[in-house]
Amino acid sequence: VNYSTHVQKEGWQQIVKNGEISGTIGKSFRLEAIKINLSNQKYSGNIQYSTHIQNIGWQSAKKNNQISGTEGLSKRLEAIKIELTGEMATYYDIYYRVHAQTYGWLGWAKNGNPAGTEGLSKRLEAIEIKIVSKGSKPPSGSGSAYIK
Repeated sequence: VNYSTHVQKEGWQQIVKNGEISGTIGKSFRLEAIKINLSNQKYSGNIQYSTHIQNIGWQSAKKNNQISGTEGLSKRLEAIKIELTGEMATYYDIYYRVHAQTYGWLGWAKNGNPAGTEGLSKRLEAIEIKIVSKGSKPPSGSGSAYIK
């Protein structure tokens, strides 16, 4: 999985890969948008994702490197849902966690469950995404992935 985030004051960050952090920590900058895609796939299927945006709510699902979020509107991402489709969903799980204002790193969400906050006006500052084979050990780290 490859992904890039649009960060307040910085714009689009460099693309990172499976398990790497995109965004910032310790700068209090908001994530405003994200693009996610799959590369070197052994199986058919897509990645789709939806973001919860300040004063807008949940956006319709995007897929395969489409922009989810906003550019130039100064709106923060507050939560995200990510899932695999097709054969990819049969053979792999997708895990993701976010660094949220006030809370820091939240727990891992999986396969389309929300990660972040809703109704609390908290910005996402960073995200980490991992794809693992079905039945593999989940990433370490615990706690709630979603606070509403």
